[in-house]
Amino acid sequence: MTPQGTRTADRILGGWLGRIAGNMLGKPVERGDYWTRDRIDRYLRLTDALPLTDYLPEPPPDAPEGEFELRPEWRQCVRGRIHGSSRDDDVDYAILGLHLLETHGFGFTTEQVGELWLLRLPYLQTFTAERAAYRNLTSGLKPPLTATYDNPYQEWIGALIRADIFGWTSPGDPHRAASLARRDAVLSHTGNGVYGAMWAAAMVAAAFTAADAREAIETALDRIPASSRLARAVRRTAALYDSGLTWSDALTALEEEHGRLGWIHTVPNASVITAGLLYGAGDFTTTIALTVRGGLDTDSNGATAGSVAGVLAGASGIPPQWTRPLEDRVRSAVFGFDGARIGELADRTARLAST
Repeated sequence: MTPQGTRTADRILGGWLGRIAGNMLGKPVERGDYWTRDRIDRYLRLTDALPLTDYLPEPPPDAPEGEFELRPEWRQCVRGRIHGSSRDDDVDYAILGLHLLETHGFGFTTEQVGELWLLRLPYLQTFTAERAAYRNLTSGLKPPLTATYDNPYQEWIGALIRADIFGWTSPGDPHRAASLARRDAVLSHTGNGVYGAMWAAAMVAAAFTAADAREAIETALDRIPASSRLARAVRRTAALYDSGLTWSDALTALEEEHGRLGWIHTVPNASVITAGLLYGAGDFTTTIALTVRGGLDTDSNGATAGSVAGVLAGASGIPPQWTRPLEDRVRSAVFGFDGARIGELADRTARLAST
């Protein structure tokens, strides 16, 4: 392998590891209507975990009852208890996307995405827009009706969380990454839901050659309509950062502008991801810590920010407290992939990226 190929492979592995670590960091506090920024930081102060430089601590025995209700999976995700990744749809879709590209190549159709869901993905491991699309597929509907019929979640974050694989397999080619992500996204999403997937995929692809996160964010914006609400939200976040506002004040301003959209909508979550990447200033730990502390869909946001930061840093640049507990192993609901090795998934991704 050439030095450039070795570097690309290290960045792809960094993307996988960053996605899984960011997801695991955010998973215990994934419920944006309950785990607000204030509640997350109160928990971190209670457990003496600020600044946040590792996975979340487990709740202390004397934690106030009913005040800090972590997700049921928290025992698999807190520091000292992690032995491989916990299963999560944010990782399942990256695996399913890899299988899609290995099976059908880069010329896959949206219909083939749906067929693969029915073959490999359990219905009860889908949520919101994906569950609506899955149900529509079983009723015999075809895209784009699968995205629009009886689906109130068309602009939620689901398509964005599926997008990273298209960036990892298109290193330095955000145009191709966005095109692939769009073909996948329209199975279940419309409007800003689709644009979120295109933006995320393009941002990951751009991170392979960008000087920093800001350049990757700006490059990705070129791949979605400039007048879209998503593009305006990302630009607004960058403007608040440029104005010198603190991370906390910037997120407060953004919450006032996007609060009515809800905690799973693509637009406010894209702002949290953007803020994490900008204020993280190139440091992997700071990036995923700020992104998760930003609240909303914490595990999905941590995963996407972790993927971009992981590509920028490469696997060799991610601190070991994030990667060592993963034990090179991933849990997955995708049939045939539970217990897969993260390194093997990254190697398979790198082979696709070289075609």
